[in-house]
Amino acid sequence: MQQLTVVKIGGNVIDDEIALSNFLIEFNLLKGQKILVHGGGKLANQLQDKLNIPLQMVEGRRITDSETLKLVTMVYAGFINKNIVAKLQALNCNAIGLSGADANCINANKREVVSIDYGFVGDIKKINAAFISSCLENNMTPVFSAITHDGNGQLLNTNADTIASELAIALCVNYNVQLVYCFEKNGVLQNVDDDSSVLKSISNSDYNNLKENSVINNGMVPKMDNAFHALNKGVAFVQIGKAENLLQLVDKNNYAGTRLYHSK
Repeated sequence: MQQLTVVKIGGNVIDDEIALSNFLIEFNLLKGQKILVHGGGKLANQLQDKLNIPLQMVEGRRITDSETLKLVTMVYAGFINKNIVAKLQALNCNAIGLSGADANCINANKREVVSIDYGFVGDIKKINAAFISSCLENNMTPVFSAITHDGNGQLLNTNADTIASELAIALCVNYNVQLVYCFEKNGVLQNVDDDSSVLKSISNSDYNNLKENSVINNGMVPKMDNAFHALNKGVAFVQIGKAENLLQLVDKNNYAGTRLYHSK
Protein backbone atom coordinates (compact mmCIF):
# COMPACT_ATOMS: atom_id res chain seq x y z
CA MET A 1 0.00 0.00 0.00
CA GLN A 2 1.06 3.56 -0.69
CA GLN A 3 1.88 5.82 2.24
CA LEU A 4 -0.62 8.60 3.00
CA THR A 5 -0.14 11.21 5.70
CA VAL A 6 -3.16 13.18 6.94
CA VAL A 7 -2.07 16.28 8.85
CA LYS A 8 -4.33 18.60 10.82
CA ILE A 9 -2.93 22.03 11.63
CA GLY A 10 -4.29 24.10 14.52
CA GLY A 11 -5.58 27.64 14.47
CA ASN A 12 -2.81 29.17 16.58
CA VAL A 13 -0.24 28.23 13.92
CA ILE A 14 -2.49 29.62 11.16
CA ASP A 15 -2.62 32.93 13.04
CA ASP A 16 1.19 33.22 12.96
CA GLU A 17 2.37 34.00 9.41
CA ILE A 18 5.96 32.91 10.03
CA ALA A 19 4.99 29.73 11.87
CA LEU A 20 2.53 28.84 9.10
CA SER A 21 5.11 29.40 6.35
CA ASN A 22 7.69 27.27 8.18
CA PHE A 23 5.13 24.52 8.76
CA LEU A 24 4.15 24.45 5.09
CA ILE A 25 7.80 24.11 4.07
CA GLU A 26 8.00 20.97 6.22
CA PHE A 27 4.62 19.72 5.00
CA ASN A 28 5.83 20.04 1.40
CA LEU A 29 8.84 17.85 2.26
CA LEU A 30 6.70 14.93 3.47
CA LYS A 31 7.27 11.81 1.41
CA GLY A 32 4.37 10.01 -0.23
CA GLN A 33 0.81 11.23 -0.62
CA LYS A 34 -0.52 13.82 1.81
CA ILE A 35 -3.64 15.70 2.86
CA LEU A 36 -3.82 18.86 4.97
CA VAL A 37 -6.81 19.77 7.16
CA HIS A 38 -6.88 23.19 8.77
CA GLY A 39 -8.83 24.93 11.50
CA GLY A 40 -9.98 28.52 11.55
CA GLY A 41 -7.69 30.60 13.72
CA LYS A 42 -8.79 33.90 15.25
CA LEU A 43 -9.74 35.74 12.07
CA ALA A 44 -13.39 34.64 12.20
CA ASN A 45 -13.70 35.90 15.80
CA GLN A 46 -12.11 39.23 14.86
CA LEU A 47 -14.46 39.72 11.92
CA GLN A 48 -17.48 38.74 14.03
CA ASP A 49 -16.55 41.50 16.44
CA LYS A 50 -16.09 44.07 13.64
CA LEU A 51 -19.41 43.11 12.04
CA ASN A 52 -21.23 43.09 15.40
CA ILE A 53 -22.22 39.44 15.02
CA PRO A 54 -22.48 38.01 18.55
CA LEU A 55 -19.90 35.32 19.33
CA GLN A 56 -21.61 32.49 21.20
CA MET A 57 -19.47 29.79 22.80
CA VAL A 58 -20.49 26.87 25.02
CA GLU A 59 -17.74 24.80 26.68
CA GLY A 60 -15.22 26.13 24.16
CA ARG A 61 -17.41 25.27 21.15
CA ARG A 62 -18.81 27.83 18.73
CA ILE A 63 -22.58 28.16 18.30
CA THR A 64 -23.05 28.53 14.54
CA ASP A 65 -26.18 30.52 13.74
CA SER A 66 -27.02 31.53 10.14
CA GLU A 67 -24.98 34.75 10.17
CA THR A 68 -22.00 33.05 11.81
CA LEU A 69 -22.15 30.28 9.22
CA LYS A 70 -21.84 32.82 6.39
CA LEU A 71 -18.83 34.37 8.07
CA VAL A 72 -16.95 31.16 8.94
CA THR A 73 -17.54 29.81 5.43
CA MET A 74 -16.01 32.95 3.93
CA VAL A 75 -13.06 32.81 6.32
CA TYR A 76 -12.38 29.06 6.54
CA ALA A 77 -13.21 27.91 3.00
CA GLY A 78 -12.24 31.27 1.50
CA PHE A 79 -9.29 33.32 2.71
CA ILE A 80 -7.54 30.82 5.01
CA ASN A 81 -7.93 27.87 2.64
CA LYS A 82 -6.80 29.76 -0.44
CA ASN A 83 -3.95 31.46 1.42
CA ILE A 84 -2.60 28.03 2.39
CA VAL A 85 -3.08 26.69 -1.14
CA ALA A 86 -1.25 29.68 -2.64
CA LYS A 87 1.67 29.23 -0.24
CA LEU A 88 1.90 25.53 -1.13
CA GLN A 89 1.80 26.32 -4.84
CA ALA A 90 4.74 28.68 -4.28
CA LEU A 91 6.61 25.63 -2.94
CA ASN A 92 5.72 23.63 -6.09
CA CYS A 93 3.20 21.54 -4.16
CA ASN A 94 0.16 21.15 -6.43
CA ALA A 95 -2.45 21.82 -3.74
CA ILE A 96 -6.19 21.92 -4.30
CA GLY A 97 -8.41 23.71 -1.79
CA LEU A 98 -11.60 21.86 -0.87
CA SER A 99 -14.60 22.08 1.40
CA GLY A 100 -16.84 19.12 2.13
CA ALA A 101 -19.35 20.42 -0.45
CA ASP A 102 -16.83 20.26 -3.33
CA ALA A 103 -17.31 17.01 -5.29
CA ASN A 104 -19.47 15.86 -2.36
CA CYS A 105 -16.23 15.19 -0.46
CA ILE A 106 -17.73 15.24 3.04
CA ASN A 107 -21.42 14.71 3.64
CA ALA A 108 -22.70 15.50 7.13
CA ASN A 109 -25.86 15.70 9.19
CA LYS A 110 -26.86 18.80 11.11
CA ARG A 111 -26.22 17.98 14.76
CA GLU A 112 -29.36 17.03 16.66
CA VAL A 113 -30.32 19.18 19.60
CA VAL A 114 -29.93 17.30 22.87
CA SER A 115 -29.13 19.73 25.67
CA ILE A 116 -27.45 22.43 23.53
CA ASP A 117 -28.43 23.74 20.09
CA TYR A 118 -25.11 24.21 18.27
CA GLY A 119 -26.86 25.56 15.18
CA PHE A 120 -25.44 24.74 11.76
CA VAL A 121 -22.82 22.30 13.00
CA GLY A 122 -22.24 19.07 11.10
CA ASP A 123 -21.55 15.52 12.22
CA ILE A 124 -19.88 13.59 9.42
CA LYS A 125 -21.90 10.91 7.66
CA LYS A 126 -19.85 9.94 4.59
CA ILE A 127 -16.48 10.63 2.93
CA ASN A 128 -16.08 10.54 -0.87
CA ALA A 129 -12.90 8.48 -0.71
CA ALA A 130 -12.97 7.71 -4.44
CA PHE A 131 -12.75 11.37 -5.47
CA ILE A 132 -10.10 12.19 -2.87
CA SER A 133 -8.05 9.18 -3.98
CA SER A 134 -8.31 10.36 -7.60
CA CYS A 135 -6.87 13.72 -6.56
CA LEU A 136 -3.98 11.99 -4.81
CA GLU A 137 -3.32 9.68 -7.77
CA ASN A 138 -3.22 12.72 -10.06
CA ASN A 139 -0.52 14.30 -7.89
CA MET A 140 -2.78 16.84 -6.23
CA THR A 141 -2.58 17.57 -2.51
CA PRO A 142 -6.05 18.19 -1.00
CA VAL A 143 -6.31 21.01 1.54
CA PHE A 144 -9.56 20.78 3.49
CA SER A 145 -11.32 23.57 5.36
CA ALA A 146 -13.73 22.81 8.21
CA ILE A 147 -16.89 23.30 6.12
CA THR A 148 -19.09 20.36 5.09
CA HIS A 149 -22.63 20.02 3.67
CA ASP A 150 -25.75 17.92 4.14
CA GLY A 151 -26.42 17.03 0.48
CA ASN A 152 -29.56 19.18 0.45
CA GLY A 153 -27.93 22.56 -0.08
CA GLN A 154 -27.05 23.34 3.53
CA LEU A 155 -23.46 24.15 4.49
CA LEU A 156 -22.31 23.07 7.95
CA ASN A 157 -19.47 24.08 10.26
CA THR A 158 -17.58 20.93 11.30
CA ASN A 159 -14.76 20.25 13.74
CA ALA A 160 -11.45 20.06 11.83
CA ASP A 161 -10.03 17.39 14.17
CA THR A 162 -13.02 15.20 13.31
CA ILE A 163 -12.58 15.83 9.59
CA ALA A 164 -8.94 14.71 9.80
CA SER A 165 -9.89 11.57 11.71
CA GLU A 166 -12.72 10.61 9.34
CA LEU A 167 -10.58 11.24 6.24
CA ALA A 168 -7.85 9.01 7.67
CA ILE A 169 -10.38 6.26 8.42
CA ALA A 170 -12.04 6.41 5.00
CA LEU A 171 -8.73 6.26 3.15
CA CYS A 172 -7.01 3.57 5.23
CA VAL A 173 -8.77 0.93 3.10
CA ASN A 174 -6.49 1.75 0.17
CA TYR A 175 -3.54 3.49 1.84
CA ASN A 176 -1.18 2.97 4.73
CA VAL A 177 -2.40 6.03 6.65
CA GLN A 178 -0.69 7.96 9.39
CA LEU A 179 -2.58 10.74 11.15
CA VAL A 180 -0.74 13.67 12.70
CA TYR A 181 -2.29 16.48 14.75
CA CYS A 182 -0.05 19.57 14.78
CA PHE A 183 -0.48 22.59 17.00
CA GLU A 184 1.60 25.00 19.10
CA LYS A 185 2.36 22.64 22.00
CA ASN A 186 5.01 19.90 22.21
CA GLY A 187 2.35 17.21 22.60
CA VAL A 188 -0.22 16.10 25.14
CA LEU A 189 0.84 17.72 28.40
CA GLN A 190 0.50 16.38 31.92
CA ASN A 191 0.57 19.99 33.11
CA VAL A 192 -0.91 22.48 30.64
CA ASP A 193 1.38 25.23 32.02
CA ASP A 194 4.57 23.16 31.59
CA ASP A 195 5.49 22.55 27.96
CA SER A 196 8.13 20.03 29.03
CA SER A 197 5.57 17.74 30.71
CA VAL A 198 4.86 15.85 27.48
CA LEU A 199 3.38 12.38 27.76
CA LYS A 200 5.46 10.49 25.18
CA SER A 201 2.92 7.74 24.64
CA ILE A 202 -0.67 7.12 25.70
CA SER A 203 -2.66 3.92 25.33
CA ASN A 204 -6.44 3.83 25.20
CA SER A 205 -6.56 2.56 28.81
CA ASP A 206 -4.09 5.28 29.89
CA TYR A 207 -6.31 7.86 28.23
CA ASN A 208 -9.43 6.74 30.06
CA ASN A 209 -7.60 6.99 33.39
CA LEU A 210 -6.16 10.40 32.54
CA LYS A 211 -9.62 11.69 31.60
CA GLU A 212 -11.23 10.33 34.75
CA ASN A 213 -8.59 12.03 36.87
CA SER A 214 -8.81 15.32 34.90
CA VAL A 215 -5.09 15.20 34.05
CA ILE A 216 -5.63 16.07 30.39
CA ASN A 217 -6.78 19.61 29.63
CA ASN A 218 -10.44 19.76 28.55
CA GLY A 219 -9.48 21.44 25.28
CA MET A 220 -7.40 18.41 24.33
CA VAL A 221 -10.16 15.84 24.95
CA PRO A 222 -12.01 16.21 21.60
CA LYS A 223 -8.71 15.88 19.72
CA MET A 224 -7.80 12.76 21.71
CA ASP A 225 -11.26 11.27 21.22
CA ASN A 226 -10.89 11.70 17.46
CA ALA A 227 -7.39 10.27 17.51
CA PHE A 228 -8.40 7.10 19.34
CA HIS A 229 -11.47 6.77 17.13
CA ALA A 230 -9.11 6.67 14.14
CA LEU A 231 -7.00 3.97 15.80
CA ASN A 232 -10.14 1.95 16.56
CA LYS A 233 -11.13 2.10 12.88
CA GLY A 234 -7.86 0.91 11.35
CA VAL A 235 -5.52 3.91 11.16
CA ALA A 236 -2.17 2.44 12.17
CA PHE A 237 -0.24 5.47 13.40
CA VAL A 238 -1.37 8.60 15.25
CA GLN A 239 0.88 11.24 16.81
CA ILE A 240 0.20 14.68 18.31
CA GLY A 241 2.84 17.38 18.59
CA LYS A 242 4.35 20.71 17.68
CA ALA A 243 3.90 21.98 14.13
CA GLU A 244 7.57 22.87 13.73
CA ASN A 245 8.46 19.21 14.44
CA LEU A 246 6.30 17.78 11.64
CA LEU A 247 9.08 15.81 9.95
CA GLN A 248 9.96 14.18 13.27
CA LEU A 249 6.30 13.53 14.09
CA VAL A 250 5.81 11.40 10.97
CA ASP A 251 8.89 9.30 11.78
CA LYS A 252 7.67 6.10 13.44
CA ASN A 253 10.98 5.77 15.26
CA ASN A 254 10.88 9.29 16.69
CA TYR A 255 8.69 10.12 19.68
CA ALA A 256 8.79 13.85 18.93
CA GLY A 257 5.34 14.43 20.42
CA THR A 258 2.77 12.10 21.94
CA ARG A 259 2.27 8.68 20.30
CA LEU A 260 -1.15 7.11 20.73
CA TYR A 261 -1.56 3.33 20.68
CA HIS A 262 -3.82 0.45 21.70
CA SER A 263 -2.95 -1.47 24.83
CA LYS A 264 -3.21 -5.22 24.41
